[in-house]
Amino acid sequence: MRVFVTIQHPAHVHFFREAIGELEAAGHEVSVFMRDVAIAADLLESYGIDYEVLAPTSDSLPSLARSQLRYELALFRRARREDPDVVTAIGEPAVAHLSTLLPCRSVVFTDTEHATLQNRITFPFADRVCTPEAYTDNIGDGQVTYPGFHELAYLHPDRFEPDPSVVADAGLDPDERLVVLRLVAWEALHDVGGGGFADAREVVDELERHGARVVITAEADLPPDLADRRATVAPEDMHHLLAHADLFVGESATMAAESAVLGTPAVFASTLELGYLETLESEYGLVVNTTGEDRQAEALRRASSILADHDDIDWAGRRERVLADCVDTTDVILSQIADGPARRSAAEVDARRPAADRR
Repeated sequence: MRVFVTIQHPAHVHFFREAIGELEAAGHEVSVFMRDVAIAADLLESYGIDYEVLAPTSDSLPSLARSQLRYELALFRRARREDPDVVTAIGEPAVAHLSTLLPCRSVVFTDTEHATLQNRITFPFADRVCTPEAYTDNIGDGQVTYPGFHELAYLHPDRFEPDPSVVADAGLDPDERLVVLRLVAWEALHDVGGGGFADAREVVDELERHGARVVITAEADLPPDLADRRATVAPEDMHHLLAHADLFVGESATMAAESAVLGTPAVFASTLELGYLETLESEYGLVVNTTGEDRQAEALRRASSILADHDDIDWAGRRERVLADCVDTTDVILSQIADGPARRSAAEVDARRPAADRR
């Protein structure tokens, strides 16, 4: 097969990297396309994955619209020339639109209910939309659900083993209590209107008051008085740090879920609500979701409680329950790409096109 994979975010690199490797090892041809997202490019290069940048990144809704149009046109031209069998992405409208105009089939993955605009212009055109069972929206006939989480595509124990040397190389004492704090920039389209912590300095002070070493990973510049706490590990090594940490506290839903499936308790502070984090809290006790107006105070209260009781709770046992209930998500990706419907005939392509564009 010829498979197109598109990347919009660093987390998408992690999600697809194992599947890309297995597809190529099986003799399939995989092409990876992306917008100009620096950290995503760095990750692709660190994993030895070839890619092509089709459009610049964007920092506003108008520039996003221009970038999306440029991206879709460039992807369409590549697809006309290379004739892929399957195009796949996480929540990307372009692959769904492409499969409306060409014989290829689209497989879209998502776990983000609040990406409403993106979902609205993607789902109606996709051949298949794959979601975790924890996803709370009903997409319709094209929806396929599976027992798992996106993060188990790369953090399932069959695919990831924590490396303690990463912690040592970062100059961290393996015996000290470690908290990873994540701060986001709130610039992504699906983050518009969202918010997390009001005062990062207060968060750090409260965590350190409990004797924790706080390491910060942040999308934006940190205030000068917090700059010395920024994590020094490479982005591709962050999961080793999360696996070693005693606690994750932050505004990133993805990193909260990553921590949870690694057996590290997570406190998520955000106005955003996601089905998979609700499940990791209600069914497994590995995440605390704080979403209200007093979320910073509540997050710090719950974080303090976890630090106080940390050694009395069987976090590894809770993780084992997750793994027992879930599948390796990379296996889902591979099966959906391999077992999807056959390519469309010319007549089927015409039937899917808008009436004015049909031959």
